[in-house]
Amino acid sequence: MERSETAGPAAGAPSPSPSLKPGAIGFVDALVIGLAATSPAYSLAAILGPVVALVGIYAAGTLLASFVPMLLIASAFYYLNKVDQDCGTTFSWVTRAMGPTFGWIGGWAITLTGVLVIGSLAEVGVRFGLLTLGLDELADNQPVVMAGAVALIALMTWLCVLGTEVSARVQNGLILAQVGALLAFAVVALVRVAAGDAAVGAPAMSLAWLDPFGAGGAALTGGLLLGVFAYWGWESAVNLSEETSDPASAPGRAAVLSTLILLLTYVGVAFALVAVAGTEFLAENAEEEEFIFGLLAEEVLGGWDWVVLLAVTTSAIASTQTTIIPASRTALSMARRGAIPPAFARIHPRFRTPDVATWAVAAIAVLWYLGLSAVSENALFDSLTALSLLIAFYYALTGIACALYYRRHLLESVRNLLLIGIGPVVGAVMLLWLLVESVIDMADPENSYTGQAWFGMGPPLVIGIVILAVGLVLLAVSRVRGSAFWAERAGVADPGLVPGGAREQR
Repeated sequence: MERSETAGPAAGAPSPSPSLKPGAIGFVDALVIGLAATSPAYSLAAILGPVVALVGIYAAGTLLASFVPMLLIASAFYYLNKVDQDCGTTFSWVTRAMGPTFGWIGGWAITLTGVLVIGSLAEVGVRFGLLTLGLDELADNQPVVMAGAVALIALMTWLCVLGTEVSARVQNGLILAQVGALLAFAVVALVRVAAGDAAVGAPAMSLAWLDPFGAGGAALTGGLLLGVFAYWGWESAVNLSEETSDPASAPGRAAVLSTLILLLTYVGVAFALVAVAGTEFLAENAEEEEFIFGLLAEEVLGGWDWVVLLAVTTSAIASTQTTIIPASRTALSMARRGAIPPAFARIHPRFRTPDVATWAVAAIAVLWYLGLSAVSENALFDSLTALSLLIAFYYALTGIACALYYRRHLLESVRNLLLIGIGPVVGAVMLLWLLVESVIDMADPENSYTGQAWFGMGPPLVIGIVILAVGLVLLAVSRVRGSAFWAERAGVADPGLVPGGAREQR
């Protein structure tokens, strides 16, 4: 027997009062937050050297190939958001399409991605901020940098609690600074190449560099894994759907458009840097990671090298704030449906933000950052490598959930079949393939930053397994506690959902 009900928390689940503030931000604000969450300057700086080391002149083409699964999954986010404008995104959608167990694990994966990366982002923001100001000695002082990172996390968390409007205003300025600096860097680099001022041995520019399959084989696979990390984060705009004007459409459109802007930025900068610096220089300095821009900035921009350093600084600071948003909103969504303790569902009566969940995410992120930093800096880097497992998993889960939830409507039109069914599933399959490749790669300790074996495996894989194990334990505890959430059943979209309704059939 089928029945219809309004989308939202399960009947009998705790409902916070007051709610998140509807209409707090608009489409442009959502777009900016989606872009900022990817940390474009930091992400590109971090992966460019390793990508070139793997695929050579085809770095831009590899970033183009990495974009394909992101766009397909962005389509899934767009159509699932039309169904259910829940700030928990993957958690809520997968619960509806595949049941509470898969939904809970998806929510756990999203929350933990924030915990793993917030500390590292804050550290990069502080270190590059000091370099921008010419305080190189302080930038090399690890205790000073770590103290600054913790202080930055506290500041960004406070801004998140103050209100979504405040967060959006801060991000508007930061995203302009970093994207503008990146594009200026690329343009100046291309002008120098056109003037015959490229580095000795740099290859002659060619559109063949954009061939997404140019490298092929294992090199391409490794490059794709890095590219997925660079694009990750654009869905933060959808986590703010309950606080965005036109919530059924604007957040999804912002997510899709942000992936397109990132594509142009990443491919353009990668193309320009290979042309001006050459693959040998970039590959030789691959281990410098985010410092690659620091090495190139003075040579390309001369006395204006601080512009690029500022771009990486603002990128990391912006992403420190925006990475807190999806983790805290997911925790809020899980709490109000009874999947985790109801304390996380508290919303500040004045600021209308999930203050308990926000501060909790920040506190756990600080503990993780300080704990792994105490082990070694390489252990912290290995935890970031483990991110690719969580990212590929919950993106793939979302793509599958989209096709399952709309399955009765996929044959109603070619658009439905391609954009809601085939596209998201193909994106999910690509990401699951990359997930398997990641596990194989991470199993070898030689591929880790520490180079040491933990229980006979690489540290990133061990970290990923531990995160999954802890999640399964907490899931079991939640089930034992019992709540209306665990009584929910998978459903399918009814005809009213396809044009943007908000009902379902079970």
